[in-house]
Amino acid sequence: MMISVLEYLQDPCGTLSIPYWKAKNLRLPENMRVVHDRDFPDGGLPNFTDQRYFRLYHDLHSIPCAEQQDIALVTATEQDVDTIVSVINQCYDDIRVNRQQLIRYRQTPVYCADLWVLAVSRTENICVGAGIADYDRELGELVLEWIQVLPAYRNRKIGQEIVCELLRRMRGTAKFATVSGQANNPSRPEFLYRKCGFTGTDVWHVLSAK
Repeated sequence: MMISVLEYLQDPCGTLSIPYWKAKNLRLPENMRVVHDRDFPDGGLPNFTDQRYFRLYHDLHSIPCAEQQDIALVTATEQDVDTIVSVINQCYDDIRVNRQQLIRYRQTPVYCADLWVLAVSRTENICVGAGIADYDRELGELVLEWIQVLPAYRNRKIGQEIVCELLRRMRGTAKFATVSGQANNPSRPEFLYRKCGFTGTDVWHVLSAK
């Protein structure tokens, strides 16, 4: 049963595994279950495969500065969609997106043009990272969706600067921000978000029947 807006706003990351605007229209397949870690049995569920996802919260009050001097953060346009597709696909071995998928993102009710950014190297004049976020105007929720930095440019605080720039752009407009990701991702994205001021301990299990 879908929770109310009030219930969600009282504990966004602990009541739903995904943002409210997505949950309103989501229908899980029959072979899937989503369970918060507090309700997950100690022995696990042997008949299901288990993917764990963290979900974190930011109140937008304190936003650190990553101080990455070589990077210019610029607002992306529709002409930059292919660049963002390329950046995302270079960052994963098991995920692929295409131009049509990103164009559809730009047609959702939570699309905000200011929340599509490119990280451009000032010295090399190339795009080395990208960030995409949503803004749910009904709830005042900023949702970080895609934060990518090309493998050769990681560990230079570029990811932090992208995240913090998105937060700064919505400070005074959004009421809060959320982000989620795979808890077992080898790149440890949770650490990146915590460096940017995100907090919380919520973990969700996405279960698929074997």
